[in-house]
Amino acid sequence: MKKLELLAPAKNLEQGVAAISHGADAVYIGAPLFGARVAAGNSVNDIEELVRYAHTYGARVYTTVNTILFDNELEDAAILIRELYNVGVDALIIQDMGLLELDLPPIALHASTQTHNYDPRRIEFFEKVGFQRAILARETSIEQIREIHSQTPIELEAFVQGALCVCYSGQCYMSQYLSQRSGNRGCCGQPCRSYYDLYAGDSEGRELHLLRENEHLLSLKDFNASQHLAEMIDAGITSFKIEGRLKDLSYVKNVTAYYRQLLDSIMAEREDCEAQSFGQTQFFFTPDLEKTYNRGFTDYCLTFPSQNTQKGRKRMASISTQKAIGKEVGKIVASDNKALKVKSQEHFTSGDGLCFLNRNNQLEGFLVNHAEPLGGGLWRIVPNRMPETVPPQTTLCRNNDFAFEKQLQGNTAERKMAVSMQLTETETGLELTIVDRYGNRGNAAVACEKSPARDMEKATSQLIKQLSKMGDTPFSLAQPPEGTDLPYFFPASIINELRRQATADLIERIIQANRPQDIVTEKNSEPYFEKELDYRANVVNQQSAAFYHRHGVAHIEEGLEKTHDYEGKALMTTKYCIRYELGMCLKNANTQERRDLFLRNNKNLFHLEFDCARCEMQVRLAGKK
Repeated sequence: MKKLELLAPAKNLEQGVAAISHGADAVYIGAPLFGARVAAGNSVNDIEELVRYAHTYGARVYTTVNTILFDNELEDAAILIRELYNVGVDALIIQDMGLLELDLPPIALHASTQTHNYDPRRIEFFEKVGFQRAILARETSIEQIREIHSQTPIELEAFVQGALCVCYSGQCYMSQYLSQRSGNRGCCGQPCRSYYDLYAGDSEGRELHLLRENEHLLSLKDFNASQHLAEMIDAGITSFKIEGRLKDLSYVKNVTAYYRQLLDSIMAEREDCEAQSFGQTQFFFTPDLEKTYNRGFTDYCLTFPSQNTQKGRKRMASISTQKAIGKEVGKIVASDNKALKVKSQEHFTSGDGLCFLNRNNQLEGFLVNHAEPLGGGLWRIVPNRMPETVPPQTTLCRNNDFAFEKQLQGNTAERKMAVSMQLTETETGLELTIVDRYGNRGNAAVACEKSPARDMEKATSQLIKQLSKMGDTPFSLAQPPEGTDLPYFFPASIINELRRQATADLIERIIQANRPQDIVTEKNSEPYFEKELDYRANVVNQQSAAFYHRHGVAHIEEGLEKTHDYEGKALMTTKYCIRYELGMCLKNANTQERRDLFLRNNKNLFHLEFDCARCEMQVRLAGKK
């Protein structure tokens, strides 16, 4: 039976608990140090509390220690990893191979997407040196996933939702060059979301002619693979990852719930798959991906053919804006100096955030001060700030649904595991046993007086009522408690305490049963598939170099975070192609613009190079002007 895992982000303990409550089979969370989202670190104590909550449902907690490390940080990283192991973390997500040279505790290792898991040879290598899982590059197509799965038994994890890095993960040095904020060190400044001007000229960057001005030419839409889950399962994916350790609580609730329902629907029609964790989740709202922060959606490279032709390739950038667009909700059909008339089937309310692309193709937004239905699908919308000009039939989007966000702030889900309950009379009182479907047993006994019941039917009814009060526990009764036909009356306080103790005992037993098994990573000499490594291997410490030397690599170039030598280096390598996005693909015989292309950001000029055989684009430093 194939175990499927819905993996949700946790910025902090609260969001981790919410993710599990909304159906996640696992969460990933940042440690106090060395995580690829430096603003999303958490104390070991909070991670321990999250582990206990997750393990109650058989869910897992993975901790990110996935930055590259300098030599003076390795000892602290080793101490941290030992602490994470001691509190029961299920796996570490890592990037730096130097960690494998340390004396690690017996904990599972996942190769971060920052290790650029795109080449089947690299992923097969990771499996052979002890990794249990590879987190695939977002650029991996379903066809490539199938190929990788056929070559290695390693677990495969893939992103299904969230923001996209335009560059191959782990291969982006733009932020490091521009601001000394390294993405490989967890503090990317997101230069891909900035404004750029596009120029054409000769290969030396002379005689430049402006083609596009002040646009977000490297900013991608958000990833959405919701229509491809069944194909991904068949290709070999077992863990479906939601991006978003910097997103808010409503995002975690909404997106986790949406994918929980999708996966449950798929599994209901298949006999070869089941959820990794336990329990059924009931939702008190209707999940909707479009109502959560998004820049519009793309399935990115999932459906790319192996031939790298234009067939199947779709536009994937959000050039007009890097901000949230939200859900299309209607058309602006008229306006005056006070209000907009909107044609829509949606319901609007004060506090909604609405936006549209203006005449300059820039995103313009406002808050709703007043919304009045006019009938016939028409609304009168009074903005807090009236737009200067709005062409009729302008598409209107809602990037903040006030009513939906308010609903998400309340109680939105309940996750329960079915149990059975057996009450037994003892010589001195009562014993209660609660059993879950996996055989875990919680027990409690109490000494108490056995007063004969004056009304046995009433006494039994009260006994069942008190025992059945599972409240905010993780459990629900699959059937009425057994053994309640006793000829005695028991005070409610006695029965309630008995139930609480048995429930607490069962929770502890489930947590202990779900503690991860020790996995020892033994050093070996499995040959790496290359003999030389350049700066893109991100080697910045001696232990990382020792790891690759042990695996047969003869020459290793140090990483840019250490050398700061950017001349001639690709600062970005990406499957996104500006030429294709703007209708200038060189594979198209009708393309008029065949000169070299350049991006300018403030004083920085970058040369764009295109590998049409691989459908890849590189951004290189061209100089400053």
